[in-house]
Amino acid sequence: METAFLLEKLILVVVIFTITLVIAMYSTLAERKIAGFMQDRHGPDRAGAFGILQPLCDGGKFFFKEEIIPAGAHKGLFIMGPVIAIITACISSAVIPWGQTLTFGDTTITLQVAEVNIGVLYIFGVIALGVYGIMLGGWASNNKFSLMGAIRAASQSISYEIGLGLSLIALLMVTGTLSIGEIVAQQSGFVNWNIWSQPLGFIIFVTCAFAECNRVPFDLPECETELVGGYHTEYSSMKLGLYMFSEYINMFVSSALMAALYFGGYNFPFMHDLGLSANWITIIGVLVFFSKIFAFIFFFMWIRWTLPRFRYDQLMRLGWKKLIPLAIANIVLTGVIILIKDTFF
Repeated sequence: METAFLLEKLILVVVIFTITLVIAMYSTLAERKIAGFMQDRHGPDRAGAFGILQPLCDGGKFFFKEEIIPAGAHKGLFIMGPVIAIITACISSAVIPWGQTLTFGDTTITLQVAEVNIGVLYIFGVIALGVYGIMLGGWASNNKFSLMGAIRAASQSISYEIGLGLSLIALLMVTGTLSIGEIVAQQSGFVNWNIWSQPLGFIIFVTCAFAECNRVPFDLPECETELVGGYHTEYSSMKLGLYMFSEYINMFVSSALMAALYFGGYNFPFMHDLGLSANWITIIGVLVFFSKIFAFIFFFMWIRWTLPRFRYDQLMRLGWKKLIPLAIANIVLTGVIILIKDTFF
């Protein structure tokens, strides 16, 4: 029985890992296609029909490019930086419930790698570790631009993780649990989605997620016009590819978290009124969940090609003087509403 359980989880890990890499790979193509559309041009269209093979060509280029390690770099930490970045990006999805359960005879498969009652804390712990990959890479490069990018990344991460955590405290006050699986299960029914009870918390969460993923308008750690390429200036070949992959994987996981915490995850309207079997409901729920994720990924890309980059002082001012006070006010407001409900209703 234990062997079957481990085999089930191993297969699930491999499937999720494969899907994550494929989505990250084709997010690069989607980004360039969306940029082309918004700039009135075609984007990549030479490698395969409509450029569908472009990500494979880009991956091949990364594998076959020359591997360069600067003479003054700390070799061990220089290699460890992108490795930490990609590992932390990949393991952050372990607690996300991708669907309900599938039943085949006496076998029940749960579409979640690890159902832990502190899933939200796990996500925060992994996010906090991810910035070490950037810091090590920037410092070990022995390049002043890389070091400046690493310092910016660390400062930005510390600043916006506070707002991110405070925005989720109000959500946890409403749901009463740290388990992401339970939070999603509570949102059965369109009217029960947390976006209706926590709209301000969601806006703060989305803004902080952009900063944590180093996406425009918060891409100061790799600001090309100021820092050449930021923390990965000295990287080439697949090490640079790992940094780029980790960014797109983080964007995918952030989108999954937004959908799971605020938009019902795999839940969709009238799911229990269709008269379908539980397995079909689960399959449709998985497809709905990924549709929500793709919508948020498109939102990430749309913002990138719409808004200009902040100055660094504007970025810090927004985090410390705007988002954190708003998040605290949201916690107080949520507490007052809960107290009124418990007292009068």
